[in-house]
Amino acid sequence: MQHSMSVVQRISYPLFLLMIVAVIAGCASFGEEEDETEGWSAQQLYNEAKQKRMDGRYEEALEYYKKLESRYPFERYTQQGQLESIYAYYKFDEPDRAIASAERFIKLYPRHPYVDYAYYLKGITNFNLGKGFFDKYLPVDPSQRDPGAALKAFQDFSELIERFPTSKYAEDAHQRMVYLRNNLASHEVHVADYYMRRGAYVAAANRGKYVIENYREAPATADALFIMIKAYKLMELDQLSREIFRVLQLNFPDHPELPEAKRWISGRGIKMK
Repeated sequence: MQHSMSVVQRISYPLFLLMIVAVIAGCASFGEEEDETEGWSAQQLYNEAKQKRMDGRYEEALEYYKKLESRYPFERYTQQGQLESIYAYYKFDEPDRAIASAERFIKLYPRHPYVDYAYYLKGITNFNLGKGFFDKYLPVDPSQRDPGAALKAFQDFSELIERFPTSKYAEDAHQRMVYLRNNLASHEVHVADYYMRRGAYVAAANRGKYVIENYREAPATADALFIMIKAYKLMELDQLSREIFRVLQLNFPDHPELPEAKRWISGRGIKMK
């Protein structure tokens, strides 16, 4: 009797272990969602991703683009999907991923027929960085924002135009560069004016000089010249001050600050406001 029971125990113990394993496996699989895309072709994944993107369902679109790339890394649909995912990240308000994806695409496919679009999207993403939620409702002077993203956007658009002058995005990039140039110049003038009020005349003059050298067609150029006139005068560099005044007078004869600049040259405007 004891012998028969020990035999049963030896047999039932392995069976018991098998049952435990089966239960654990069942629990692990319980609740798992079946992937409806399993077995889909590259074209099917791409078409679904594209449709979701066109419907404005960017998060879902990105999931399909990721599956496309992981399953079919060398398909032509994957390249197009990588390009379109840049836009999806941008619209889904993930600028860091949009920029990283654009840079990756440019590095991987520098001769791709639509690589200019990657440059353009990178610039657009940087262009819109810094515009927060409240900017939609409260008036904010763009020239007083942190210029970091604006400067990057300016460089992105500049590279696009330099590399692809006939690109269909070149004209829009140029218009945005003009806008950015004007804001960047105004920002430098704001900083120069701050230095003037702090008595840091060398720093103020250098900021003005930077505007003249880098943003010479910006409207703020005249203001930069006026700051340089005052800064040089206060540093007792009268010759430099007069030379800058002549530049201001020649290029901006109708500038409203010209009479004030004359007073500074004559020594009657030394008292700071």
